[in-house]
Amino acid sequence: MKNNTLIKAAALTAAMLSTNVLAETKNLTLMLDWFVNPNHGPIVIAKERGYFTEQGVNLVIQEPADPSMPPKLVAANKVDLAITYQPNLTIDVAAGLPLIRAATLIATPLNTLMVLDNGKINKIADLKGKNIGIAIAGNEEATIGTMLKTGGVNYDDVQIINVGWALSSSLASGKVDAIWGGLRNFETNQLDLEGFKSKAFFPEEHGVPAYDELIFVANAITYDKVAIKAFNKAIEKATTYIVNHPQAAWKEFVAYAPDTLNNELNQRAWNDTLTRFALRPSAVDLKRYDDYAEFMYSHKIIKTLPKAQDYVPTL
Repeated sequence: MKNNTLIKAAALTAAMLSTNVLAETKNLTLMLDWFVNPNHGPIVIAKERGYFTEQGVNLVIQEPADPSMPPKLVAANKVDLAITYQPNLTIDVAAGLPLIRAATLIATPLNTLMVLDNGKINKIADLKGKNIGIAIAGNEEATIGTMLKTGGVNYDDVQIINVGWALSSSLASGKVDAIWGGLRNFETNQLDLEGFKSKAFFPEEHGVPAYDELIFVANAITYDKVAIKAFNKAIEKATTYIVNHPQAAWKEFVAYAPDTLNNELNQRAWNDTLTRFALRPSAVDLKRYDDYAEFMYSHKIIKTLPKAQDYVPTL
């Protein structure tokens, strides 16, 4: 009788464990902001090393056909998570999209105001009367204008030229004197590989509040807190691995898609991105978000001022 009881108890325990494993396996779809590149290192490493599986997450990674769509698809419940930019999240929330920040991927700005390092432009003040190339028209007056003011230059003192995605080539060819939107981990290296030395002015050093370059967003109404916490644990573990073993992690990263990832530009970008990854992806800094939102509001980029506590939950 005692043996039968033990057998039944063991069977019940096994059944419960099996049920729990199934219940804890979460299917998540993540849409990137762009094609896979070193900015996505922790995601790829977590996927390749099985960290998502360890946390009970079955992650499907998608690349966007249109880089402007990922947050909108999250808001429409078409995907679970998307990568976007902190400023863009604030704009979307102010416009009424049901989004929350779920975690941080890259915890510092990457954007720069970049010039050639040829002795012609050595400080912000030297940009007076110059042409500045941008990739996408939108909020450049707030950021570029703020940076220019630190050098005593008015926004009207420069000419803004939309060069599309040809930022580096436009600067190298002399079509423009500076570019806004060149990333400090990519365009600097791309220009160097083409034989051009560059100089970058960082927005956070010239009047613009610091912000998180890349973040994960989820639907504010339907997000799965348990699944996101598990996702974040995997990302944190992958980031720790990358920081501790950068070269081994690089080899594992390029193995994900060797034909497109294994090149000199990406390896240089990888090395320059290592210190930018968020070591604590789940960590929350409400003031950081509020400060940037107030900056955007004061420059009339957003018409309403959302409070970080409403869209940056602790997960």
